[in-house]
Amino acid sequence: MIASPLPPADAGSGRHGDVGYLQWFVFGLFFIFGGITSLNDVLVPKLKELFELSYFQAMLIQTAFFAAYFIVSLPAAALVQKVGYMRGAVVGLLVMMAGCLLFIPAAGAGLFAAFLGALFVLAAGVTLVQVVANPLISMLGEPKTASSRLTFAQAFNSLGTTIFPWVGATLILGSLATVSAADLSGAALTAYRAAESEVITRAYVGIAAALAIVAIVVWFNRNRLVEDKAPTVRFLSAFNLLKRPRFAFGALGIFVYVGAEVAVASVMTSYLMQADTLGLSAQSAGERLALYWGGALVGRFIGASIMRVVAPWKVLSTVAVGAIALIVLSILTTGAVSGIALLCVGLFNAVMFPTIFTLASTGLGSRAAEGSGIICMAIVGGAIVPPLTGYIADVSTLRLALIVPVVCYAIIAVYGRYCAGDGTARAD
Repeated sequence: MIASPLPPADAGSGRHGDVGYLQWFVFGLFFIFGGITSLNDVLVPKLKELFELSYFQAMLIQTAFFAAYFIVSLPAAALVQKVGYMRGAVVGLLVMMAGCLLFIPAAGAGLFAAFLGALFVLAAGVTLVQVVANPLISMLGEPKTASSRLTFAQAFNSLGTTIFPWVGATLILGSLATVSAADLSGAALTAYRAAESEVITRAYVGIAAALAIVAIVVWFNRNRLVEDKAPTVRFLSAFNLLKRPRFAFGALGIFVYVGAEVAVASVMTSYLMQADTLGLSAQSAGERLALYWGGALVGRFIGASIMRVVAPWKVLSTVAVGAIALIVLSILTTGAVSGIALLCVGLFNAVMFPTIFTLASTGLGSRAAEGSGIICMAIVGGAIVPPLTGYIADVSTLRLALIVPVVCYAIIAVYGRYCAGDGTARAD
């Protein structure tokens, strides 16, 4: 799908106004799916305690969510090619709303698997919205500033991930300080799980109501974008893009980046609760997640400016090495230094996704939606790396488990250097 803003009836200035208007729409989408995704980091410790899960089992929350990217991304790209970007966004928002509402029967069933099913449906909608948003923001402006623009859009994603965990920790994690499922049994345990599940449900029903409003707004603005259909391609032909080395390596980069970012966020609350780190309560530790995601927010605004003057590959390699250094520091120290170092990894995560995305997608042209679909499939790293991290935490310690994201960031650093020798400025 090749998109352009709706031409004005008169002067060219109106055209630029439409570009700006549509950009803010896309920024809003980034805010929404970023915030909803970050709530998983609050659900991990909540459901872990509620259903008495191991770290590995609790990380299945991330598996259920991010598996949707692998399963839904290409069908989502095909849908976007068929109905267009704006209408595709509406469908995605409605699917997200349905996923939120499924928390109602999940709470009624009182089963961990039911919550995983609701999360999968919610993630399917998030996937569709992300398949729309990533290429669309790249198209709404000059190609040479696409990386900077996507980084700026990701800042709104980080704004959502900063706000939602803080609110979610207050609403969802507050009771963990006073009651533990491990101390209950029989009818008392059943009643506790029902009450705490209701707490989770209320939060997601509120989100569903907000999504309905956003979907209506986007629908009424669906014709602001003029879209010329790209040549029809077979569903699986998108995988031909993996024959392009930079694109294929970039897809791997997205896989390990999302895996590392989600793994660190998923263990953060438990990590900060440890006596040899900060020894915080569940709610206080959950609220500190806002600092992790807030670092990404600040970093993306800074990165959007830096990458106007510094080659993206240099920025990518530098921040990947910085993330490695911080995690190693956290592993080797204790107390405030250990906790703060891990929280600061968010700052270095800031520009990774948009930079990898734009480096990988250079020259895709009319196949941008397909490329976005493949790259969004690679987000399945968030379904695989966190459980691996959780397994290592179960058999050793949370500190040693952080070696997994270190390996992921090392791969990203190598990809940045690879792009330097691959001529990233030219199209494939």
